[in-house]
Amino acid sequence: MLKDKVVIITGASSGIGLAAAREFAAEGAKLVLAARNSDRLKEIEAELSHITDVLPVKADVSLEEDCRNLIEHAVARFGRIDILVNNAGISMRAMFKDLDLNVIRRLMDVNFWGTVYCTKYALPHILKTEGSVVGVISIAGFKGLPARTGYSASKFAIYGFLDTLRVEHLKDNLHVMIFAPGFTASNIRESALVADGSHQGETPRDENKMMTAQECAKHLIKGIKKRKAQVILTFIGKLTVLLNKFFPRLVDRLEYNYMKKEPNSPLK
Repeated sequence: MLKDKVVIITGASSGIGLAAAREFAAEGAKLVLAARNSDRLKEIEAELSHITDVLPVKADVSLEEDCRNLIEHAVARFGRIDILVNNAGISMRAMFKDLDLNVIRRLMDVNFWGTVYCTKYALPHILKTEGSVVGVISIAGFKGLPARTGYSASKFAIYGFLDTLRVEHLKDNLHVMIFAPGFTASNIRESALVADGSHQGETPRDENKMMTAQECAKHLIKGIKKRKAQVILTFIGKLTVLLNKFFPRLVDRLEYNYMKKEPNSPLK
């Protein structure tokens, strides 16, 4: 079903993005992989190029010109775009009262504007193929996470943007999917920003108890194949979204108590 489809994945150098690249390659899709680390992209190209065609493109999705360049390179190489997976993203952990506002600007630039820029330039090509636009958000895009104001705000923004895009193109057979993993094993927490904008450096959670990036990627591809509008993963994630519809104040308390158990949590 995905054989010879042209797939663009942002944030493809690690985590869910890398796992998705491997799964798409196994399905026979042609890959355009974007990330800021060009050396890592070359390693992934070497790994996957014996399976399928791979085009690595160094890109910082917070820069509009980089996103435009990414799409132009994809079309120049393959002549079409079938699927865009907006996966690039960064996280944070700090109380808003202590937060340097540049942290929120950075999160919005990468998470939200990166999705907007890439979608803007890819959309004309995806409309031609009646393909898919995917946004990787989080349960934080449905329910705000304490000590993650910037992260939650950016994920809520992506949800609103893509939800509206779907409605605008109801008659164009455009597939728009909002993909919300729960806690997934990746390096996103290690690179998360703290109050002053520096990197957290190590994860505060037990990564071994989380869904693997590979399992997450399999769900992503399954959702694309079925052209689902929304995919929410993990039992806790699904339960949080469901309970929040009916008992939002209860979820506030449960969520606060759950998140404050993290080592060195800013929550008291």
